[in-house]
Amino acid sequence: MSVLDALPDRVIGIDTHMGGLPEITAGYLLMGERPALVETGPALVADVVAEGVTNAGVAPQDLGWIVLSHIHLDHGGGVGDLVRSFPNATVVVHPFGARHLVDPERLLASSARVYGELMDTVYGGLTPVEASRIKAVEDGEIIDLGGRRVELLHAPGHARHHIGTFDLETGALFAGDAVGVLLPGGNALRPATPPPDFDRDLAVRSLHAFAERKPTHLVLTHFGPISPPLERLAEAEERMLRWCETAEAAAAEHGPEVDHIEAALRDRFEGDEGHQSGDPASFRLLNTYESNAAGLARWLQQRQAAEQA
Repeated sequence: MSVLDALPDRVIGIDTHMGGLPEITAGYLLMGERPALVETGPALVADVVAEGVTNAGVAPQDLGWIVLSHIHLDHGGGVGDLVRSFPNATVVVHPFGARHLVDPERLLASSARVYGELMDTVYGGLTPVEASRIKAVEDGEIIDLGGRRVELLHAPGHARHHIGTFDLETGALFAGDAVGVLLPGGNALRPATPPPDFDRDLAVRSLHAFAERKPTHLVLTHFGPISPPLERLAEAEERMLRWCETAEAAAAEHGPEVDHIEAALRDRFEGDEGHQSGDPASFRLLNTYESNAAGLARWLQQRQAAEQA
């Protein structure tokens, strides 16, 4: 039985099998007269996602929307391929992310630096999207799926161009990476604090905005629904604040270099999590200490620069 079986009615989960592994990244199909696909996964699994949509009974010409929580390649890399498979779908994205879909050169260069050799084996590129196919949404904007409406919520913190998707029909909140990720083989949430623009205060504000909606379902791209929603949102905030405090203490004692922060995170949290040694391939794709430490180091450096300005 898949964790995706616990999704609410008229929501269909599609495991992208990113990197050839299950339960790393999911897309979510919200049914309606003009159905919406929330998240695409990376370009190298675009065919898997397209097949999942059509297997759900949605004809290529009938998909109405493709909603991206943000444009990191594990969430939106497949969008340029999918708009060709679904010719009537409009891409919904934060205004800060829209231009990078039209011209992804800078995004791809940055991603190559972060992902290294995994760019070719796991992620792939991002085919440009025509500007006429893109809808840049404002905070609180509502799109109509035909008898079903969803609200788009600006949710910066993980990334400045992050949005959450709140389904007004079921009360399901599709949180992207704003809540963190669910570790493989367990029920522990881990913060997602990657570079280049993680911001603690914005992330906390976004979690509070999510809680104000009182969601009945909380759904992560990595991976699936978690419950109870309000308690898990509070847990996400508490864990993220502890990671930030650990990074601050390490930087104060040893300096703000990434390796110092990474070592401190491992020392404090690896024993409690206890999963990484059992599934290293999943962790490499999903959420590494190194990536999180790099984001926390950059956040601390930017905060220090702002205080000295």
